[in-house]
Amino acid sequence: MDQILEIAIAVGPAIVVGVIAYYFFDSFLKNEEGRRRFLLHKETQKDVLPLKLQAYERLTLFLERINPTQLLIRVKPVTDDKKAYVDLIAATIEQEFEHNLTQQIYLSSECWGVIKSSKNALIQQLRKSVAKNEITSAHQLREYLIQNPDGQENPTRVALDYLKTEVRELFN
Repeated sequence: MDQILEIAIAVGPAIVVGVIAYYFFDSFLKNEEGRRRFLLHKETQKDVLPLKLQAYERLTLFLERINPTQLLIRVKPVTDDKKAYVDLIAATIEQEFEHNLTQQIYLSSECWGVIKSSKNALIQQLRKSVAKNEITSAHQLREYLIQNPDGQENPTRVALDYLKTEVRELFN
């Protein structure tokens, strides 16, 4: 029994020193790994941030281009048929959207969802306006939509506000 006690007394400090060294070495390695990841992330952000900002700029331009007032001034009716005019506007919105599809990789899922919802809500508003009986021609429809007598909130404004909020969060 005395021999076991002597061995434990002789080996005990070495085990304690070994355990302490292990924990120090382990925490040092974790800290170094975290530092390397931080530096790599920082280097990547330097390259990615301009691309993200460019994506936000392009989607801002998209939302401004599909803003009903801007869109209706830019896209004039080809015929007097109000349904054909709304179809033309909807096709223009879809074309603008498809042109900017790749930008979604730089946005959060929520922001991209808001932009898609904005586009869809705008097309839905346009299609609902065709059903109004007092509007008989594409030109009347255009004037009606520009004046916005229903007082509906512009979906592109909501998306643009969300986009601006997300950009501000990049710098906080």
